[in-house]
Amino acid sequence: MKILEALCAVALRAGQILLLALAPLHLTLAQEAPVMKAVQVSPSAWYVEGLSALGSSANQNFISNAAFVVTPAGVVVIDALGSPALADRLMAEIRKVTLQPVTHVIVTHYHADHIYGLQAFRKQGARILAHRAALEYLNSETARQRLASSRQELAPWVDAQTRLVPADEWIDGDKVLTVGGMRFVLKHVGPSHTPEDLVVYLPQEKVLFAGDLVFRSRIPFVGQADSGHWIQALDVLLAYDATTIVPGHGPLSSEARKDMQLTRDYLVYLRTTMGEAARNLDPFEDAYKSTDWSAFEHLPLFRVANRMNAYNTYLLMEREAK
Repeated sequence: MKILEALCAVALRAGQILLLALAPLHLTLAQEAPVMKAVQVSPSAWYVEGLSALGSSANQNFISNAAFVVTPAGVVVIDALGSPALADRLMAEIRKVTLQPVTHVIVTHYHADHIYGLQAFRKQGARILAHRAALEYLNSETARQRLASSRQELAPWVDAQTRLVPADEWIDGDKVLTVGGMRFVLKHVGPSHTPEDLVVYLPQEKVLFAGDLVFRSRIPFVGQADSGHWIQALDVLLAYDATTIVPGHGPLSSEARKDMQLTRDYLVYLRTTMGEAARNLDPFEDAYKSTDWSAFEHLPLFRVANRMNAYNTYLLMEREAK
């Protein structure tokens, strides 16, 4: 009897140790599962909204939006999110709406938070479309280094099995894709945010998927963008008769001009202030400190993104001035 009691005590103790060991893991997994919910934006279209944050292991790199359109002949997805796990979760959201297969994925641009989920869709047989201008980045050392860094910074969601996935169809300009009688108007508006920027318009339902040309409720990521052409591209988007805009980041827009204005105003302000400094040969540090950022500093990610945006714009304006 005493032996049995002793064995029970050992088992209980082992169970307690196991629970203690697993407790941090459960807490971590809970932290690493940001809510994803498909929201219907028109009779045929839904989207999921990423967090206004930098990509991290804690949020699975869920920092961008993705969308899908259900047609009688299959589902068309716009952008694949920032990790294979997120793409799997997006497919689970699609299954709540329809059992139709995903037939196509349209990539608005090849930034990590929009493409690391592509391999999950390819595994399911989806055909990937993107603009040919992405090939230079896709085959670059910059893309390889970014993936290597992401495998460290975004583990375990981006790991050694995560890879850069090329398109099945590289388009050279504009294209109309028809699936199940639904027309998808793909327009190349780069070089803007990236050289390969595509926007997707659904004319039957007046929905515009704007990719990262439109950031709502947060500071845009400018990076190596051609901000002059980006501003022109926003004017192109305003010409569409869209009643709903799905931005690359942030909530839906039903007031196109008003909601594009934040991105546009910010880009214009960067070019005006940093352009003047570059023409006057003012050092960047002095120019940055003397610039009034009060119109934008209340926005999410201002403190982590604005300085880099300003510096990249300063360099761009130096090149344009030559």
